[in-house]
Formats: sequence, C-alpha cells, structure tokens
Amino acid sequence: MILNKISILNYRNIEEANLEFSNKINCLIGHNGVGKTNMLDAIFFLSFCKSAHNSIDSQVIKHDKDFFVLEGTYTTDDDDTEKIFCGVKRGSKKKLKRNQKDYKKLAEHIGLIPLVMVSPADTALIDGPAEERRRHIDMVIAQYDREYIYWLITYNKCLTQRNALLKQEEEPDMALMEILEQQMAESGEKIYRKRNEFLTHITPLFQEIYQMIADGHEQVSLNYVSHCQRGPLLDVIQRDRERDRAVGYSLHGIHRDDIDMLIGGFPMRREGSQGQCKSYVIALKLAQFRFLRQTAGGRQPILLLDDIFDKLDARRVERLISLVASDEYGQIFITDTNREHLDQILQASSPDYKIFSVTDGNITET
Repeated sequence: MILNKISILNYRNIEEANLEFSNKINCLIGHNGVGKTNMLDAIFFLSFCKSAHNSIDSQVIKHDKDFFVLEGTYTTDDDDTEKIFCGVKRGSKKKLKRNQKDYKKLAEHIGLIPLVMVSPADTALIDGPAEERRRHIDMVIAQYDREYIYWLITYNKCLTQRNALLKQEEEPDMALMEILEQQMAESGEKIYRKRNEFLTHITPLFQEIYQMIADGHEQVSLNYVSHCQRGPLLDVIQRDRERDRAVGYSLHGIHRDDIDMLIGGFPMRREGSQGQCKSYVIALKLAQFRFLRQTAGGRQPILLLDDIFDKLDARRVERLISLVASDEYGQIFITDTNREHLDQILQASSPDYKIFSVTDGNITET
C-alpha cells in the first residue's frame, strides 16, 4: 500500500495539513514536541481506527476544537485507489468510511492498510505489563487474519460475563458459568494456536534482524508462556473455579498469556542496556513487517519510524541505516531531530524521497 496524500483537521496539535507523499521515503524533521509523532499517529489512526498512544478518541482532538477529521488516499499494490475517511466529534460516535461507504463494523477495516510503527513507546513491550505484549501480538495477527478479531471479541465478552458471575455474593448460575467457560475455552485455544504460530514464524526473522543491528554479538529469543500449555484450556479454567470465586475474577486463560523477552537466556528487562532494549524492539517490529508482507494478502505494509536512532551507539545506527535504506521496506515515514541521520539514509537509498519540516503543528514540504 502507498499513502499518496493525507488531509488533517484538528488532530492533536495539527490544526490543518494537506500533504502529498513520496512512494518511498518521507522524512519529517523538527525539534521535540512540535508534532512529528502526531503526524505519524494520524497515519496510524487511518489503519487501526485508533491512536497508537491514546485509546480515548476525544483526547486526540485539538484542545480548543470540537472534532477532528482525517482523510487518506491510497494506492493498492494492484494499482486501485482507496479513500479512507475518519471523523470524531465530541460526544458522538466515531465515523469511518471506505470510498464514501460506511463500515457496518470498525473491525472490518483492520488489515485493509497493513502498517508497522516503531516508536520510543515500544520499550513498554520489554518493561511493561504482559497486557502490552498480548495487545501488540493481537494487533499484528488481526491485520492478516480477520477471524482472529472475532475470537478475541468472543473470548473477552465471555471473560467479562464470567468475572461478573464470580463477583456475585450469591451462588452463581452454574449452567451459565459452564456455557461461558466452554466458549472461553473454544475461542481461547484458537487464539493460542494463532499466537503460537505467529511467534514460531517470527522468531527466526527477529533473531536475524537483531544480529544485523548488533553485529552478531548477542543472542536474543522469545518464549511464549500460556495456560494452554498446561492441558485442555477448559480443564485449566474449571479446576480453580473455587479460587476464582474467592478472588472475584478469572485467574486462568489466554488473557494471562505472556512472552519472555530474553538476551543470552536472561530477561531483557533486567539484563539489557538502553541500546540493547532499543535494538530489540526495533528488530521485533521489522520482523513483523517482513512477516506481514508475506501474509497480509500480498499487500505491502507501510512503515512508520519515529525517533528510532535515540540511545543507539554509532555502530548500531550505521547498521540500522543500511537496513532501513534497502528496497524491501516499501513506503517509509521517518522522524528525527538530527538531519544527519536522515541524510545518511537518503544517500544510501532510492532518490525518490520528500522532506517535511515540522514546527508547532505546521508541516511544510522543503
């Protein structure tokens, strides 16, 4: 997919922008806090119907405004045109249109415009809670497997209802409890298989890219941990039902899955330096890009790189520049405060590029 142009009204600190982009590399230069990340976030919103940094839509509307509007025009790999409109008004339901037609469900849009974003916030994958890592995996899988979203919705609805029964002071309806547990187990095992399949395929890609960035000096790995590995999920959920009643929520299920992120066999969060942690999440995201390119219905993902060079030593920066400048990554949007890094990428890559200056929410092509 190629994002040809975008129109923005009242998104974060960007009051208005109408921009046309290069098919290859688009660089946004400016000081910290001027709106570079907000620009990438607007592109992210058009793919996922939500901000990468804030789950509450009304909070990304410019402070003194009542609404925001995003419109993007794309060219598919088959040379067709896709026009996506998204609008949010305070107190109203979000509107999303594809080629001027409303979606019946927002979930139908996920995967149409595959996208991978690398940002400083990704360190939460290492030092944040397990929920961050699950959410991240789910977002990738949902871009190439439409059924996966509905399994997640089914599982989470049943989990919410089961937790409500567990919190009741009186004895819960056991017939309803068993129905919910059965549905949790059926959808949960499907989710587990998809997550396990994804991690099995992506791990060697991730290790290969990390070795390129770190020059082969460190060994990294991913280890999936799930209650599904203890036996049939229905048995696992039901065997501790009394304990669940005591605490008031479900202690077992795929909502407790996690990924051990390791370096040299030890937890990255404990052993990794800032540069190693940054290299780790960048390698993980670029591996996801490669995987999506193979699985997302033949659609080339868009790559967003936000401030990726911070906290990396000169050797890692040089290898990362060489990697990003290769032809395999399609259309790229990259932000930095350092023009030197961007110039190095442009010198090593295609002459097809555009540079934009960002100042206090104003974005101009230079």
